[in-house]
Amino acid sequence: MSVNTSKYPAIQGKNLVVFVRRLADANSKRGMPIPYQTSLDYEPQRDSKTDPTKDGYVNKQSPLQVDLKFEFVNNWSEIADLLQMSLFDGDELEFWIVNYQRRNDKGQCFAHYMRGTVSEDDTDGDPDDVSNRKTTISINGEPVWGWTTLSDEEEQMIAYMFYGVGAIGENAKHDGTDGGGTPWKKEDAGTGVAYNISANTNPTGSADKVGQ
Repeated sequence: MSVNTSKYPAIQGKNLVVFVRRLADANSKRGMPIPYQTSLDYEPQRDSKTDPTKDGYVNKQSPLQVDLKFEFVNNWSEIADLLQMSLFDGDELEFWIVNYQRRNDKGQCFAHYMRGTVSEDDTDGDPDDVSNRKTTISINGEPVWGWTTLSDEEEQMIAYMFYGVGAIGENAKHDGTDGGGTPWKKEDAGTGVAYNISANTNPTGSADKVGQ
């Protein structure tokens, strides 16, 4: 049986974004995405053991263990510092793995929510490359699933829309037409109208396929 790829598209790794917040700040601050994320490993696992008995085998399962690991380009953002402070101070943090690609009918993003502390934070400083951080989180308890709303700013940080060069104004539509723009379509490939620079006139005529 073939899979309906239009209904169930493959999830792109770039669309999984980690957001973080210190639990003590939950009443006053939003979760923030980690700047310059380069990788993500989300590893829930449960060990099992099978014991033989006179009546057959009995399967035993241990509690769920979850490790969260990610890498990012080193920077001095509030979140980058917060991660390192959690390692030294033991501050409990909240984490969201936000799937920007998967939405519900309200436009909210699918997300895994969990809490934990930083258990490892490695920094490299090679002279011929940017500094990178590799951070490991020890998760307390079990993650839960849900849907979260992103702000306009967060939406734009993750996937921005085309803007024309004109002023955006106070009521941006974020549909590619802001600033006098027109979003690109696949049908636009190979089209264009020659502009007579010496005549200093606006281009006229319809856009034609080059070579046709």
